[in-house]
Amino acid sequence: MQTGHSGPQKSDHGSKKNLPGDPHAIVSAVATVLKGQKQAIELAVIALLAQGHLLIEDIPGVGKTTLARALAAAIDTQVSRIQFTPDLLPSDIVGVNVFRPQTGVFEFTPGPIFASIVIADEINRASPKTQSALLESMQETRVTVDGQTYKLPQPFMVVATQNPFEMEGTYPLPEAQRDRFMIRMSLGYPNYEDEVRMLDSQELSDPLDDVTPVVTADQVVSMIASVRALHASDAIKRYIVDLTRATRDMKEVKLGVSPRAGIQLLRAAKGSAVLAGRSHVLPDDVQRMVPHVWGHRLAHQRTTSQEEVRAKLDLILQRVKVR
Repeated sequence: MQTGHSGPQKSDHGSKKNLPGDPHAIVSAVATVLKGQKQAIELAVIALLAQGHLLIEDIPGVGKTTLARALAAAIDTQVSRIQFTPDLLPSDIVGVNVFRPQTGVFEFTPGPIFASIVIADEINRASPKTQSALLESMQETRVTVDGQTYKLPQPFMVVATQNPFEMEGTYPLPEAQRDRFMIRMSLGYPNYEDEVRMLDSQELSDPLDDVTPVVTADQVVSMIASVRALHASDAIKRYIVDLTRATRDMKEVKLGVSPRAGIQLLRAAKGSAVLAGRSHVLPDDVQRMVPHVWGHRLAHQRTTSQEEVRAKLDLILQRVKVR
């Protein structure tokens, strides 16, 4: 597998955080569809709890879209799917003003971005101009069309999939677009037994058809608020800042991470703590999430492999001491 550090584990330390919904129920629901990918599923749920967006990058056919669809199916809310293609236009995503002859006025017709879970399939097959149409919505949960601003529903999460850059017909995501994704991960190939189980489970039907919602949209919104309010000590925050500054001072790194990356890391660490059943953030949560939250922020060059980026991040984690 290529998802990095081991996923969140149950902890016997600290009191359990009471949530209005059960995030483990989401993990279990998605796991019925995606065999042998518990860690990846947990990362997706952490992104949801931390009010972040998820980028799944891997070769075709390993379950990227299946993970996105299963996550959406486990939540009782509005879901939309956008298939990114070279001829896709920004208006195809955000919507357009349509003239109504009956009333003599223009009326806004919302695009598929107006959903709580937006699946952006093969996002790097669209042009950079179309990719940038997601920027405002992902950062500010709103879109502006012809000078008029429209708020997006809550919760709001983009789950994007993309193929490796080396594959034909793909465009690299602009740095500003990559920075909007809280977590980037890969699934990799399943092991032998899991692949056999996949063949068995999908021989007669699609497991996605059996996934039923286990939480409501309101519960997700309340869970997000609870995660945001989770306790993180001053020492944890200073440790995160020490890590961010270490990426900027490291000669092996061309461009260090931004303050936004530090904020995203703190939120992801809180999501990790909640999934582990704790009411506070530990340094382990921060260290566990660093490769997934910062890996795509350091990989600005096509020639930089994920292994090289991971090695640099591991070196930073070794150099910076926990306060």
